[in-house]
Amino acid sequence: MERQTPNVTLVPKTREQVLAFLDEMSVEHRAEVSPNWLARVQSMTTPDPWTLGFSVVHRGLDVVVGGCGFKGPPDQDGVVEIAYSIDPAHQGNGYATEAAQAMVAFAFRDSQVRTVIAHTRSAEHASARVLTKSNFHCVGQVIDPEDGQVWRWERCR
Repeated sequence: MERQTPNVTLVPKTREQVLAFLDEMSVEHRAEVSPNWLARVQSMTTPDPWTLGFSVVHRGLDVVVGGCGFKGPPDQDGVVEIAYSIDPAHQGNGYATEAAQAMVAFAFRDSQVRTVIAHTRSAEHASARVLTKSNFHCVGQVIDPEDGQVWRWERCR
């Protein structure tokens, strides 16, 4: 289930890894975690990349340089949302773009997925450049129930 790109490998996370990561988070950042997502993680009994996501591992250095994942499995309309983060020391090397593109490929392997979306805080942001390079189109501002006002990006099958 690993996904390889020229520079990184997306390695599926385990429930235990995700829970350990959450335990290490500051109270401020833990408050940003979706309660619905956390409940899904805590109740899991088998690995699920739609919920647990991936570690982004640099292929040459064999170190984790970030993480990425989905906000959940495809919904009834065939929509999934991606999210990604690269550690500051490794930003600017194209790893986020490779991770985003690998997640889109993973999502579109599921015939139920029709649209992959992403949200950014601003239309003029590093993530916006990543999404543009990954063939997403900005469809405008929306209100996300968990994140508030965001810019919505879409890539259709």
